[in-house]
Amino acid sequence: MSELSGCANRNSATLVASDFFRSIPAHYARSAPQPQDMLMKKTAVVALPKVAYVLVWFPKPSETFIFREVSELYAQGLRVEVLTLYGPLRKHLSDAMRAYNGPVRRAGLRALPGLPLDILYWLKRRPGVVTWAFSSVLFRRWRTLETAGEAFLAILFAFRFARQCVEQGVEHIHADWATGATTAAWVASRLTCLPFSFTGRSADIFPPDGALSEKMADCAFMRTDVGSNVPYLLRTTGTSPEKIKLIYASMTMRPQSQATLRLEPPFRLLAIGRFVEKKGFDVLLRACALLKEQGLAFQLALVGSGPLETELKNLANELRVTDVVSFPGFVAHDAVPGLLCDTDVFVMPSQVAQDGDRDGIPNVIMEAMAHGVPVVATDVSGLGEVVLNKRTGVLVPQKDPQALAQGILSLCKAPATAREQAANGKDFVMRVFAPETCARRLIAQFTAAAKGWKQPEVD
Repeated sequence: MSELSGCANRNSATLVASDFFRSIPAHYARSAPQPQDMLMKKTAVVALPKVAYVLVWFPKPSETFIFREVSELYAQGLRVEVLTLYGPLRKHLSDAMRAYNGPVRRAGLRALPGLPLDILYWLKRRPGVVTWAFSSVLFRRWRTLETAGEAFLAILFAFRFARQCVEQGVEHIHADWATGATTAAWVASRLTCLPFSFTGRSADIFPPDGALSEKMADCAFMRTDVGSNVPYLLRTTGTSPEKIKLIYASMTMRPQSQATLRLEPPFRLLAIGRFVEKKGFDVLLRACALLKEQGLAFQLALVGSGPLETELKNLANELRVTDVVSFPGFVAHDAVPGLLCDTDVFVMPSQVAQDGDRDGIPNVIMEAMAHGVPVVATDVSGLGEVVLNKRTGVLVPQKDPQALAQGILSLCKAPATAREQAANGKDFVMRVFAPETCARRLIAQFTAAAKGWKQPEVD
């Protein structure tokens, strides 16, 4: 008899909210998404489940989109219990992050002494699942040593999370990022017989980890916030289209003011992000060198920090653009609106890194558009789903300094066009990426999943 025989054998729920992908046409990679609000009214009258949100860190300064999502779900009445693999982060937190008062339970080093008791607890109740976790989940071909190490910690902390879910009356488990956090949610789901889901975004699925296909097979649903991810996930995992739900991540802030858009020399250009390969900031510096050669009067603020900071500054010196490019360093999320309001053109030069890592839909591009800033972006991953070329912004090929320079120049030389695209972009993101809309779609999925669930059996 299966070790899961004690689980309630309920019928699987019919997951219908935000079901964009019955047939997965190419349409979703490029056309404007339409609101899918079929179950929004239902969530107002149906009792909402209590959801455990499994994360690696919370709150994390660079993950404002996750913080905003959890905060909005909590504000809309969803009972959210945050569980994190690691302890708290204290640097670079925004005021809103410091003020968050929802329940957060952190594992980390302080949880290690109690883990033997947690494992023993489940060994008595679900010995087959414990064996499965250590023999099947742990030993597989993970992407990197770091991924393998996080998977090991995730399995250990899953025993703690599972107990906390039972004690707190959790009805659904959701993880953000398809790697360590989802591994923990997957094991906790097997232990508790609760449904689980997870969000796959960018670096966590490109390339996939050693268990992504199995996680997809066992979950109630997998949410992605980039439409162009869906065909890739179908090819990679062989999962059913009905299991994949496109629910965009929302804007992370509401604009309190708008960009002045002077749009006259010297033009004020802005780029924000981590200094890593996938951001393509080296290409932007080369585009700046071309713009300088063409005589465009401009100043670029390249805001951020990261492992490539020294390399980028050296490149700026080599290209002799230090007179038109500044590196203000890391800027807290609360200060971003001030930068956007003093900008003429926002540039997002994302690219696919050599290891396959890439952006999804960077929040900062939605924030720029919400503040009425014209944008130039590269045609990578989900950027084309928000930057509709010559409608809500300018879209150019990746890794092409000449095309990027021309895209920037096209907006600087046509202020009326730039303002029109900025207005279209603002209207688009305010409709499609409103926090309330995105949160309601997630709530509908959680509610549907909690109604009926058949736990996959352990071999």
